[in-house]
Amino acid sequence: MLPVRLRLPVATAFALLTAACGTQGAVETAYTLPGDRVYPEGIAADPRTGDTYVGSYGTGAIYRAAPDATEAEVFLPAGVTVYDIASRRPLVRFTVPGSGPRFVNDLAITPDGTAYLTDSVRGVVYRVTPEQLAAAGPAELTVGFDLSAQLAPRPADAMNLNGIATEGRYLLVVDMVPGELYRIALDSGEIRRVALRGGDVTNGDGLELRDGTLWVVHNTANTISRWTIGDDGASATKSGQVTDAALHIPTTMVRVGDRTLVVASQFDRGGPMGPGEPSRFEIVAVPGI
Repeated sequence: MLPVRLRLPVATAFALLTAACGTQGAVETAYTLPGDRVYPEGIAADPRTGDTYVGSYGTGAIYRAAPDATEAEVFLPAGVTVYDIASRRPLVRFTVPGSGPRFVNDLAITPDGTAYLTDSVRGVVYRVTPEQLAAAGPAELTVGFDLSAQLAPRPADAMNLNGIATEGRYLLVVDMVPGELYRIALDSGEIRRVALRGGDVTNGDGLELRDGTLWVVHNTANTISRWTIGDDGASATKSGQVTDAALHIPTTMVRVGDRTLVVASQFDRGGPMGPGEPSRFEIVAVPGI
């Protein structure tokens, strides 16, 4: 991604091949986002209501859209903050430790309520436990896993870790520049590179993991790839791909029922990736993946 998902950007809240190689259907607008400098970056869905929440790189705000909405509404202001969704009440605000470069980017939440957040400059994964949330008040993020020794060398301020996903026993984390995927065992802390078959995850941004299937959003490639996870997360085999310029630098996605909703960031149109003027900001539905 570029910054944090509920995955929502962390100026954020954690409120909570073309299959084998051909296009499966046209990308269509799911709903729009109000504002001319939104530059959406992250998305998450509430399985209880079907509502989706979108984080903005441009404003740091969180937007909400009901399942039948044609336009999202501004829901929460900017901030690295945990909110109660029902009341919109802030519960805990977190700061990043140290004064060096940092880029808190993406997050995943395990079934026990623990949140894990990537830092795309430091090469670490922060951990926030339910006990920390219950304590309330301001708090500092703590490092759960340090991958810096395993990552391929690069300049000190270059991006590394980005998207993160989990189904409970382990985390999957993408290193976007070399296109590698890492598995982190939550019980032992073991970190290992996932064996990728049939492709790589270069420019990998958001991840979505469900029932043994992993979706990877490749931002500058305007691509969504689908992978079958094997060997308890130790391997991944590419099983499909959609590439479409209408994705407009996708940053992340969420599966809602049988729909694939993708954030079309337009980062290259006056955003962090290039000059220009954006068109209407949208969340798009992508068939066939």
